[in-house]
Amino acid sequence: MEIKEKKRLAVTVDKRHIVSIGERLYAESVELLRELVNNAYDADATEVRVEVGPEKIVVSDNGTGMDLAGLEQYFIIGSNEKVVHSRSSRFGRVRIGQFGIGKFASLAAASRFELITRHKDFGARVVFDKKAWEEAKDEWHLPCEIFASDHQDPQEGDGTTVILSELSKSFHVEDVERKLLESVPLKAPDFAVYLNGRRLYPRSLVGRRIPILEGTKYGLVTGEIVITPKSAADFKDLGIEVKVKAVTVKKDLFGMETWGKAVARVKGEIHADFLPITSDRSSFIVDSDEYQEFLKVMEKVVVVIGRALGKEADRSEQRKSSRAVNDALQRIHKALARNPDLSPFGPVDYGEPGEAGGSAVIGAKRKERQGAEVPPREALAVKEPEAPVAPKKKKRRHPLVKRVTPNAIVRRMRMGTESVSVCLDFFGPLGPECFSEGNVVYINRDHPLFQRESHKTAVQTMYIARLVTQEISLMKETRSPRVAFSRQSQLLKDAFAEE
Repeated sequence: MEIKEKKRLAVTVDKRHIVSIGERLYAESVELLRELVNNAYDADATEVRVEVGPEKIVVSDNGTGMDLAGLEQYFIIGSNEKVVHSRSSRFGRVRIGQFGIGKFASLAAASRFELITRHKDFGARVVFDKKAWEEAKDEWHLPCEIFASDHQDPQEGDGTTVILSELSKSFHVEDVERKLLESVPLKAPDFAVYLNGRRLYPRSLVGRRIPILEGTKYGLVTGEIVITPKSAADFKDLGIEVKVKAVTVKKDLFGMETWGKAVARVKGEIHADFLPITSDRSSFIVDSDEYQEFLKVMEKVVVVIGRALGKEADRSEQRKSSRAVNDALQRIHKALARNPDLSPFGPVDYGEPGEAGGSAVIGAKRKERQGAEVPPREALAVKEPEAPVAPKKKKRRHPLVKRVTPNAIVRRMRMGTESVSVCLDFFGPLGPECFSEGNVVYINRDHPLFQRESHKTAVQTMYIARLVTQEISLMKETRSPRVAFSRQSQLLKDAFAEE
């Protein structure tokens, strides 16, 4: 195709679009305060004060301030100054800002943006008035007033103050505090942020801590995950904070949303400074190679979290089942004392634990009060009752259960001249619900019915009591199951008579 003529076309941007970018840059107007505080951090400020009022907002810092060249650079749209000079001059901080457009976010909530800065002998004020900016169609400059050096107060020192006035949106102090707590580097040394005169401190979490340190070809993934107690579970603020340069970009569950209520206990933060972020800092560029590598690391982290939660759940389940079996045996002991003829090994002494009459549950009781389990490590010895006089030597049986798991719960109950042991252990979902061997009653914790009845302690107590009384009654009456079940019904009725 023959070219007739070559020309150059000018690329122009309507000034109204600059305002529109500012108004639509962030989902929440409160995020603009995050940008202003982080700008102060990049400027090596050690103190930032944010004053939120009904008519204006003031953000002032004691950073290095700006000279004239710095002011001109500050108002360049999309400036890469902080990318080229990625560390601050005084403290060597890794600078948070990248795009140089955060200041335009102020237009989302305020019609007037006033900046006052001081740097050594230089001082100036710049006013960005939204209405005046739009009316001056061909004028792209902002009014800048440079202060006379002999009229500046040397006691004020270097720093920058931003005043937002003619607010179009209201700011609640609680919302500002929430955003600043999660979005500014409060843990950084030599950096303090004050909101309406009160210093903000980073949140501290209580619970089991899991340190994270994983390497990728793009950089390190570090952080800490905290498994909080159930009482501290927060369903309103779900997710792990993912931070880039100490600033939370977003919270993510990384597939844990299918875990139910347990996910509310997972808190913490992950740092991955190599991740590319969107211009509004609300998300990551998810189709980037860096982010895909990051997701692979987080898959491993989620597995570790799942295991930790499983162990926490196991301990809680142990405590709950231990309380249930103790309560069930106490009740059965009282029922047998009221019905001595139903005991397979003679009358049962009546009395509360610790009283002269005896005790329902014996063995490992002191440790259980301290919240510790007593898991048997070796085989649970199963012996036949020893008769006072044994004319014939009984043949020793080989026990069906030669070894129990370390998490088995074993309790022993006195019953006349003998005692009955109850063992809660895992025998598989296809195993029997319960069975007895000699004086030992085994209850299968893997059985679907046990799993269903174990959610509430009161129901679990009744369930265990039903199985134990069933086996005790069968020990007493081996010939007629119907008679045994009738005796079981009597024991259960007296065991829970108070309710």
